[in-house]
Amino acid sequence: MALAELWRLAKQFTYGMTGYQFVRHALATRKDLESIFIVLTLGDLIGVPVLPPSYSLRLLPYLVPELAGWKRRMAVRKEFWEKEEYDLHGI
Repeated sequence: MALAELWRLAKQFTYGMTGYQFVRHALATRKDLESIFIVLTLGDLIGVPVLPPSYSLRLLPYLVPELAGWKRRMAVRKEFWEKEEYDLHGI
């Protein structure tokens, strides 16, 4: 039991040292790309008419689960210099 716990802790430590930052960056990039995609397809919801409504209506069933979170993210959108990666944590 102790050996299994030690192995699990070693795996978590290695993941934290090597892959954690990559995963966080990949998730942030995915979130940004999804926001851009939704703006291009359903931008008329926030006043940005980009594509004709027929394309938006075809994609609407796939985007409905994402709309509430997307609207919330667009309402509190920050500038590029206000992102977490530029914050001085601990100073």
